[in-house]
Amino acid sequence: MRVYSEDRIGIIGVNGVGKTTLVNILSQKLEPDEGWIKIYGRCSYISQLEPPKNKRIRPEMASKFEVASIWNENMSGGEKTRFKLAESFCNDSLMIFADEPTSNIDIEGIELMESMFAKYQGGLVLISHDRSFLDMLCNKILEIEHGKLKIYSGNYSDYIVQKTEERERTRSEYQQYINEKKRLERVIVNIEQKVTSIKKAPKRMGNSEARLHKMGDQKAKASLGRAVKNAKERIKHLDVKEKPVEQKNIKLDLADSAKLHSKVVIEGKNISKIFGEKILFKDAEFNISNGSKVALIGPNGCGKSTLLKMIIYKNASIIIAPGAKIGYFSQDMSILDENLTILENVMKSSIYQETFVRILLARLLFKREDVYKQVSILSGGERVKVSFGKVLLQDINLLLLDEPTNYMDINSLEAIEEALRKYDKTLLFVSHDRRFISSVADHIMTIENHEIKIFKGSYQEYLAKKSQTLDNDLGDIERQIFILQNRLSEIIGRLSVPSKKDDLRALDKKYHEVLGKLKRLKASLENRN
Repeated sequence: MRVYSEDRIGIIGVNGVGKTTLVNILSQKLEPDEGWIKIYGRCSYISQLEPPKNKRIRPEMASKFEVASIWNENMSGGEKTRFKLAESFCNDSLMIFADEPTSNIDIEGIELMESMFAKYQGGLVLISHDRSFLDMLCNKILEIEHGKLKIYSGNYSDYIVQKTEERERTRSEYQQYINEKKRLERVIVNIEQKVTSIKKAPKRMGNSEARLHKMGDQKAKASLGRAVKNAKERIKHLDVKEKPVEQKNIKLDLADSAKLHSKVVIEGKNISKIFGEKILFKDAEFNISNGSKVALIGPNGCGKSTLLKMIIYKNASIIIAPGAKIGYFSQDMSILDENLTILENVMKSSIYQETFVRILLARLLFKREDVYKQVSILSGGERVKVSFGKVLLQDINLLLLDEPTNYMDINSLEAIEEALRKYDKTLLFVSHDRRFISSVADHIMTIENHEIKIFKGSYQEYLAKKSQTLDNDLGDIERQIFILQNRLSEIIGRLSVPSKKDDLRALDKKYHEVLGKLKRLKASLENRN
């Protein structure tokens, strides 16, 4: 493969398939076992795990990314990622490699990152599970599947359309191959039955008649034999099609825990929380109704994880409904024991038999012997899935998730989205993944000015409502951009999780029309400024 300066390549694939390994090879951080890599010019590498090469960046670049200009190990995960991004833009690199740059970044930070990368003139190769991010930036998608690389033109939504058509074509070609092979095999069986049914000459038949009968039989058998041989040759020369590998989805077909009957499951009043000189909450209050799916959003450091922990540890200002059994997924994955296997970790707190546990783990793509892998050797995304499975298999009726989408592959992410949409109990989750929030939440909780607010409705409805409250001095172009961005989010959501009524080609066409208008308006706004 070749990567050019105008390329914006998004690398996708299931956890553990080799995405980071590929980027490490392409950026020459890792030697391939065979073959070679050549880079023409300077490149930068943004990693979640490694510190930046330069511990100091230009103040103007630090200002653009809203981060300190000097590296500090005490920075939050989001601040560290912002610093690495700013540092990569300081290097005048012809290419940037980025491994999960949106992890631990709030929505505002992700949108800032999108803006900076959109203006970047060099090549971009990034690993991301943020579908909105891939849609806004990429003009190519590189998929790693079953040890092979395949490049698709366009962004993630374009990839979805192409991949769906490809799967349908593969299924059709495989079925045609199987049907033709079975037809020829039936022909062979029928011919061979005709051969065995040819009778010998009767004993009372004369010698001359017997010879004629025998000659006729031999000719018939020879003809049938040639037909069998021809049919077998046609089977050999058939264009063999491999059976398509079907991706299994995760289904939450879990046993019912005791249902909660309270109308309000979590209620908070007069909530105050201060860390040093930083005020997170001041006389805040909220309540979460039974059966609602609430997305808690807000900038890094505003107190989202703190609020979840206050609920978990039953802070005096927060009341939990009687009978509530909380399942809590933490982004530090502290519920996992590094020294135990996947199966041992999950079974340790499961209320289900091993057979059922293995079924769920298989749907999380931990199949057969994989369940005996030690947690210590798993990738970040694989650990997320094990933690998620462990939480689900506990005896719970109230689910709290703190950034469950970080490092999780898109296939698993979309399967979990589907599962959580059908989840019939109360759900409170923190996420910066706009597509995930749009797909799952029916309430939006925000932390603003030390207060907690809840909007009843979807993320799209929340954005629309928020746009109505913008200052009246916003220009017409800015208003149109905001409306088109919301429209684009809606189309992208439908392309990612299409209903039976959706026409993917029509949606894809509409997507490009809206995106084109959005780009023209943004260009017009920049020219005016």
